[in-house]
Amino acid sequence: MNVLFLASDDLNSWLLGDTNRYAGKVVAPNLTKLAESGVNFKRAYTAAPVCSPSRTAFFSGVAPWTSGHYHNTPGANSSEPLKSALSMAGFFKKAGYSTAGYGKITHGWDQGEHWDEKIGHKRDPAPPGAPLTPSGRGEQDWGPIHLAEEEMNDTLNVDNAIHRLQQEHDKPFFIACGTFNPHMPWYVPQKYFDMFPLDEVTTPELREDDLDDVPEWGVELTLGKQKYVDSVFEHGLHKEGVQAYLATTAYADAQLGRVLDALDKSPYRDNTVVVFLTDHGFHLAEKHHWQKATLWEEATHTLMMIRAPGVTPAGGAACERFVSLLDIYPTLAELCGLEPPDYLDGRSLVPLLRNPEAEWQSTAITGLTSKGGPTWHPYLSIRSETGRYIRYVDGQEEFYDTSKDPHEWTNSIGDPEYASVIKRMRAAIPSPSDAATPLPEVLKNTRE
Repeated sequence: MNVLFLASDDLNSWLLGDTNRYAGKVVAPNLTKLAESGVNFKRAYTAAPVCSPSRTAFFSGVAPWTSGHYHNTPGANSSEPLKSALSMAGFFKKAGYSTAGYGKITHGWDQGEHWDEKIGHKRDPAPPGAPLTPSGRGEQDWGPIHLAEEEMNDTLNVDNAIHRLQQEHDKPFFIACGTFNPHMPWYVPQKYFDMFPLDEVTTPELREDDLDDVPEWGVELTLGKQKYVDSVFEHGLHKEGVQAYLATTAYADAQLGRVLDALDKSPYRDNTVVVFLTDHGFHLAEKHHWQKATLWEEATHTLMMIRAPGVTPAGGAACERFVSLLDIYPTLAELCGLEPPDYLDGRSLVPLLRNPEAEWQSTAITGLTSKGGPTWHPYLSIRSETGRYIRYVDGQEEFYDTSKDPHEWTNSIGDPEYASVIKRMRAAIPSPSDAATPLPEVLKNTRE
């Protein structure tokens, strides 16, 4: 089997149609078509809600609580478990595959020698006059781009992936293609903004007191973005921000659709496994936060879809089991008839690909640490049918009964009704003594 590995950056799970997350219109016909042609994992979660540790985890198979790589800081290559790991590209190359990667696939840990061809991502230049919004600062901006769509870097990387697919292959291939969008800044052609007239844009449901029952170190994770959220609201730009995110999502979907169409028109469609994932979720003012790097649903919930000819149901299926992006590496190994490395922290999803309702114990654990808080300890969260549990440090915890509270508005950690559930969820994540401490590059930023 060949492998086509697709990824998007910062794309949340709004397109899954869960009105508890987002009740408005999302335009993503190509990803929807892919989801309906394979198994759509509707309860997939990242191993870390930030680009570098998430991508390092799913591409190496090593969890952050094993490697110590929890945040967007340098130093992944100093992790002993990562030094001995084999990247997914290296795994397939060792098995005799040709390997090619285009766009944003990895971040900070790559093993570049394992690619036969690798063209990394570049950000598009900001439009003249940027920032285009009165709240804009750094990458936190949006508006129509000045480039033709054909000139945008994601478009060009998709062109490269299509060209690779169209070649004759005398051995199996592993082709990866990742879009930078919808990572901020949201600069895409005007036609994508026009898909979402402002008077039709829905904003996510918010509560002003959402952080009142969150412990200190949970609130601390939001501090860096609270001023930006305040500015968005002061300028009355929340609806415009959501519009820009939806526009950029539509652009990313259009580009990924071009790759999928090229595969469908190629002779490799019926012997190619297709995987699509997003590296983590994204806040748009929920819990007074913007972007990622929290342990709540908005930042940890991801998209994951897998189509495996001869394995996944022909008419497509949805899977509600709680799974992890870490599970992709062993899954691809099994689908391709290869023996996976014995160190992998994930579990093969092949039983769920064959039967999406098969028994499954949650692997949806997420790790993070703070750049400003007590970074000598990791924070860990687990999501399952019983809800969400988060452990920070100093005895600070959160628990949400998501069957009654899908927005995670009420921290029920002290409610005796949930004592036994919380006890089980505490036991399901690595203990403080078992979880790897953050890498030294993070510790240098520790605030006493």
